[in-house]
Parts: sequence; structure tokens; C-alpha cells
Amino acid sequence: MSFELNKKLAARRDPLPTPASVDPVTASIIRGAMETVCFEAATHLGRAASSPIINSSNERNAAIIDAHGRLAACSIGTPHLTFVSQLTVRYGLAMFKDFDWGPGDVFVGNDPDYGGGHLPDYNVYAPVFDDHGELVLIQALQAHQGDTGGKDPGGFTLEATDIFTEGLAIPCVKLVHRGEKRRDIIKMIERNNRFATFSGDLAAMISGVQLAVGLLQNVIRKWGADRVKAAINYNIEHTEKRLREEVAKWRDGTYSADVLIDHDTLGTKDIKVHVACIVKGDQLTVDLTGTDDRQNLVGVWNTFGNTRSYIMTQIAASVDPGIIKNEGMFNGVEMIIPEGTIAHPPPNKPAALGSFHPACEITEAVCIALSQVAPDRSAPQVYKIGMPNAVIGFSKTGQMWMDQGVDARSMDSSAVQGIDGWGSSCVGLGNLLLSEAEDAESRFPIINVNREMTKDAEGAGQWRGLPGSLNVKQVLEPTFAMAWMVSSAHPLSGLCGGDDAGAYANHFEVGTPNEYKIDLTARAQLPAGAVIAYQHGGGGGFGPALQRDPEQVRDDVLDELVSLERARDKYGVVFTGTVEDYDLAVDVAATQALREKLRSAKLAAAA
Repeated sequence: MSFELNKKLAARRDPLPTPASVDPVTASIIRGAMETVCFEAATHLGRAASSPIINSSNERNAAIIDAHGRLAACSIGTPHLTFVSQLTVRYGLAMFKDFDWGPGDVFVGNDPDYGGGHLPDYNVYAPVFDDHGELVLIQALQAHQGDTGGKDPGGFTLEATDIFTEGLAIPCVKLVHRGEKRRDIIKMIERNNRFATFSGDLAAMISGVQLAVGLLQNVIRKWGADRVKAAINYNIEHTEKRLREEVAKWRDGTYSADVLIDHDTLGTKDIKVHVACIVKGDQLTVDLTGTDDRQNLVGVWNTFGNTRSYIMTQIAASVDPGIIKNEGMFNGVEMIIPEGTIAHPPPNKPAALGSFHPACEITEAVCIALSQVAPDRSAPQVYKIGMPNAVIGFSKTGQMWMDQGVDARSMDSSAVQGIDGWGSSCVGLGNLLLSEAEDAESRFPIINVNREMTKDAEGAGQWRGLPGSLNVKQVLEPTFAMAWMVSSAHPLSGLCGGDDAGAYANHFEVGTPNEYKIDLTARAQLPAGAVIAYQHGGGGGFGPALQRDPEQVRDDVLDELVSLERARDKYGVVFTGTVEDYDLAVDVAATQALREKLRSAKLAAAA
């Protein structure tokens, strides 16, 4: 049973045995060297990969795991990938003798029931031995693949009820043995992928970890294996100490939150994520008891490894950013993730869509809960996108292509204390570079008609969220399109009295008599010339909207982010002059009177 395996994989690991000790400066230098190696490995992958999802969007992450399976160092790409790689590697380590680990080996795993995220997230990793043959480190590269060989291109099958529908599940397999490629295995994995670019992506991942292994061997030779192990022990212990110091500053108590998903892919409504963050001294416990466990749900099953990662991604954002990201963060937090819930599913549940929802709702719930005790660090690390519009077709030579809909847009960029939502994408996407119109149009038979921000789509607040954008796309050839729409009934939550964000919406065949709105899911054949209009949700607000500086509301109106009507009805701001003449000015007396009236109405409604 994967429940028992998950307990073993997530169990706390002992420090590495070593007679050496290191001072803080030496430990930091060695850590810096390992982080540089991670950066070099991730950069190599980005430059050498064949598919745009890796070589253009940077949806990859590098991590170094120690011989006990602890996260020792990382280079952050997409934040949620930062904290998931070690569980897949831990399963491989458990098979050390059976799989004949040795110098020059390279492995791959992606199975959600064996420590993985979802199937598209391949984790390629390689052991690092010292000159005496002792295993010291494992270098890992994790990256999202465009396909997994399942029923539908991309691995996102809306009606999947088991993992086998979604594609090829790999607990652990050796790709390279003692420096020699296992070409039969590589060919088999390549055969289970629809896209020719996959072979280049896999080769880039293999060569990336091989490059990093050589660099890490140089680090070990320079400092000695014992001092490297001592530095890892020191840094992990220091991170746990620093995390506990941060938690100790918070008020003791239980801080809870509920977040709902609109529906699963078959229409079952209001899927719940419940979290209780319990602070007691320097101990933080995150308890997901009460999260939905209906076994008939479809498409909303996150993996155990992903759940741990998404919890930790939000915790890392809620404390001092100078705290080093490594295994010490997990050592400082207790996670209770009940078996059988959508956050810890039974074996063989589908997991592809779960990395969107409920993964994002788990992070969002942790953020809402911790905003009650650490509001100054409450920035939701989420993307409430549901599933991007995947547009699929065939070239004249019969080669399949897929535009995964990962386009540049404004979405889910929430306000934080003291700062309005800003930028294009939410913080949860990290280093992910979304597709530019020119790049996508050069690869696929599409035209990006519009990516403008939508007025009044922000979450109002003392600090307002960024409005979402309307992405309008026209397909130039007959294509097949897929979508799962959520975050319409339950968009991104506002914090500390701020309003929720603007909602998502999606329409196909826009501007024709056949135009229709996607309320649940879509699997549609679109004719040449068909137009898709995807309204991305905005960011949530922070703090009550009636406390926003009226002059900032004036700027929002002039910048065409907020309408005059919304300025009056939501923010309680009255103006003289006009936008057209650019002589808009705040009527201070009228604004004060209106705000008092609106506050009184709110108090009466709450009574």
C-alpha cells in the first residue's frame, strides 16, 4: 500500500555520519557551491532541451539530495518542484542494492505512488560517489514533460479514474549503467511519448545530471567528503533552528481555513480543503483533517509528495526569506495529511489535474490560516487556473503539435501587506516564463488576438490585487481543444478583510452563432478560424477596501484598472472632474461621507 510507503518516505532522516565539524562560514561556502551546481544543472537543461515547455518556460528545478535522502540544496525554478524531488529519490535509495547503484548511473522516476508529483513531472537523478566509493550525494533534475503516453495528449485526461489512463508510471528505472546508456530502456520510454521533442528533453536531463555529478565530485575532492557531510548537517540543523525561531514569534493558537474547488471534472460541486495551522511554542503543525475524502470524486486527487511540497512552499513564503531552503524546513514542521483524502489519495488514483487543484487550494488554505498570525508575510503561492486551454492538432506531415495554453497573462497576482498586486503572473509560478505571442505564433497555427488586463477584475482592498487578463486566441487550422474550468464560483481569496479576486471564465467559438461558455469541462473540435476567449482571474485584495488611500484609487481609475462606478461602490471614493479631461480629483468631504455610509451598511448587514 502506498500509505505505508509514504510514511517511510516522509519519515525524518538522521544526519550523515562524519567525524568532521565545520564553522558557519565553511558550511555556507560549501552550500553556495552546491547551489551553484544546481543552477548550472538547471541552466544546462533549459538550454539543451528540445521542447518549449522546458527550454523557454523554465518549468524545471534542480536539487541535491544527500545519501540519507535529505534535501541538501536546490535552485528554485517552479516553487512547488523545490520540495518534492527528495521523495522520488528516497524510493530509489530504498532499492539501492536491488537496482545495483554505482558510479555513472542515472535513474528516472515519476510515479505518484512512489514519491512523485504527477506523471508529467519526470525526476532524473544520479548518485555522486567519492573517490573511495562511498555515496555522498544525489543530483536531481525535475521537469514537466509535454506528454506522458496516456489516453490524451499532455497526460490530462478529464474523466480519468486511475493513474493508468494518464500515462506511463515509473517508480524507478535506470537509464544509464556505469556511464553507458541503457538504450533499450530509453527507447521504451521514448516510445511512450507522443512528441518527437521528448527524446531531446530526456537526453538534456541525463546530460544535465551527469554534468552536475562531475562538478559535485570536484566539490567533494576540494573539501573532503567528511567536511561536505558536516556542512550539510550544519545547514539543515541551522534551517530548522531558524524556522523554529520564526514560529516562536507567532501567537500560540489554532488558525483554520477552508477553501473550495468549484467542482470536480464530472461536476460534483464544492470540493473542500480544510487546514488547521497549530502554533505551540516553536512547533508548527499543519493538519489537513477535514479535507474532502469522497472516493467518487474525479480529477481532484493531489499526490502525497505534492501535498507536502505545496504546504512547504507556502510556509517558506511566510517566514524570513533568508532562511535556506533544505530538509530543515520539513524537520521543523509536523504535517498531518489524512489517508484517503484528496490530499493523500489511495493507490492508483489519477493525479495529473491534482497538481492544479486541490494542490493550489492546499497552499491557499495555509496562506489564509497563517495570515491570521503572520500577515506581513502572507503572499499566496497559487495559480488558480484550473487547466490551461490545451489546443492540439497535426502538421502536414502528420506530426502532432500541442499548444498547452501556458501563455503570458495577468492572473492570480494578489496584494500583500503594503504592496498592490503587481507583475504579470502569480508568485506561485516562480521562474516560469510564460509564452510570448510571437514565440507561440511561430510554433503553432494560432494568432494571439488579445492579452489585455480586464478592468474591475481585481480583488479590492486597502492594497488591491492585480486585474486578470482576457486572453483571446484564434486557431488557424481545425484543432481539438480541452479545458477544465474552476475558480469561477470560488476565485482566489482576499486576505485580512480584502475582497476575493475576479473570477475565471472561458468561451469557445467566440463571435459566431455557435459561441458557448465552458461551465465545467470541454473536449471540442474547433474549426479553422475559431476563437477562444479565456478570462483569467485577478489577484485577491489585502485589507478592507474602504481603507485604501483615495489618491491610489484615483490612479487606478486613470490607469483604467478600476471604473468610476467601482471606485464609488467598492472603495467609497467620489471624484470631481472627468477621466477624459484628465482633471479627476478626489472630493474629500464627499468621500468621507460615503465611506461612513458604506461602513454603517456593512455593520448593519453583519449584525
